[in-house]
Amino acid sequence: MNAREVALKVINSVDIDGAYANIALAQEISQRDLTDRDRRFITELVYGTIKAGATLDWILSHYSSRPLDKIHPVIRNILRMGIYQIFFLSRIPVSAACNEAVKLAKKYGHTGTVKFVNAVLRSAGRNPDKVVYPDRERDPEKYIALRYFHPEWLVRRWVARFGAAICERLCKANNETPPLTLRTNTLKINRVDLLRRLACEGVVCEPSAWAPEGILCHEYPALSKLASLRAGLFQVQDESSMTVAHVLSPRPGDFVIDACGAPGGKSTHIAALMENKGKVLATDIYEHKLALMRDNAVRLGISIIETQLLDAVKLGELYPGQADRVLVDAPCSGLGVLRRKPDSRWRKNEQMLTDLPRLQLAILASAAKCLKPGGILVYSTCTTEPEENGEVVKSFLAANPEFILEPAGRYLPVPRQEEMVQLWPHSDGVDGFFIARMVRRG
Repeated sequence: MNAREVALKVINSVDIDGAYANIALAQEISQRDLTDRDRRFITELVYGTIKAGATLDWILSHYSSRPLDKIHPVIRNILRMGIYQIFFLSRIPVSAACNEAVKLAKKYGHTGTVKFVNAVLRSAGRNPDKVVYPDRERDPEKYIALRYFHPEWLVRRWVARFGAAICERLCKANNETPPLTLRTNTLKINRVDLLRRLACEGVVCEPSAWAPEGILCHEYPALSKLASLRAGLFQVQDESSMTVAHVLSPRPGDFVIDACGAPGGKSTHIAALMENKGKVLATDIYEHKLALMRDNAVRLGISIIETQLLDAVKLGELYPGQADRVLVDAPCSGLGVLRRKPDSRWRKNEQMLTDLPRLQLAILASAAKCLKPGGILVYSTCTTEPEENGEVVKSFLAANPEFILEPAGRYLPVPRQEEMVQLWPHSDGVDGFFIARMVRRG
């Protein structure tokens, strides 16, 4: 099975079976003995084809007389992958993109579909100028949605909120490939020594400017090959996510509750900041994610994390007034991390921004009851939308006057003048993240 067929298999899993792209891709790659070059090409084909989905279908409509919903899903994905190579991978010869697509069509289709795939892709390769994007000035929403692979409902929101120029910058940033980011496990090693160790293992990396434990990796072998990972010297975690534990600022000996803790990036970071002294209670509604957290804790040498299968809206009943610090990293739309999850943008809808805030507020209100007087409450999300962020915090504070908002920006590793922190891919170069910090009156 060559690289394009492996990519097609993953794309089919996502498109037809509803798999998550990052999980399906990782599973497929782990099962095969691939060169680094093939691994990178497969990843680019999978993520690019899925990310550009609606735009690829729009381009295909210029060359196919058949409605896309009348084309067999596997053949449709072969066409999408071919169109992606022709229009967006300039280093791939058009002939190679067409020929390889025809080979796949022979394997997964019949004589008619082979001729159809060949005709559509040859036509696209000969006549790329048939594709004309909407006018940028007259119809900026349509232009940005198609040019930068975003759902039009989301582009409309961002254009209304920021204007077309900033929306375009944000969408462009969401299409860039972010670096792999690691958090140094300070219980076992410091960042300087880990950087040296990673360099010896073939990783091209540099310190993060956002977190004192963070490392950006630009070139690296498969993570499973790194002895430093197996030794528990680091945890994969996004840069913006690393800032949350610092805003919470836990102390050794604290009792900390991580209300939506799995799969454990922030919980294990909290434990490291506590020098593995005290107690971290991490709850979640998915046992398999809690199991992953426990495995990571063992690998990282952490013994103070206790996991509990629990709906976070029940926390206040079980642990009233007991915790020193509580983190609510709430379930959210995830619109801040679109650059890391290529299929995610097509799984979202605007109704989520009406439904999720009710759950977020319920979790925050319940978790807040766990705090002692003088305790610290941090609310965070990996989204960009005010309905899930500042508006939830304001609603909570209005209903709970015993809590006072503190300037979260002051507690970032690199302080900022923000009462509630909102990080952005296009202006900060990190995932979109929101953080608010509150204290319960003593």
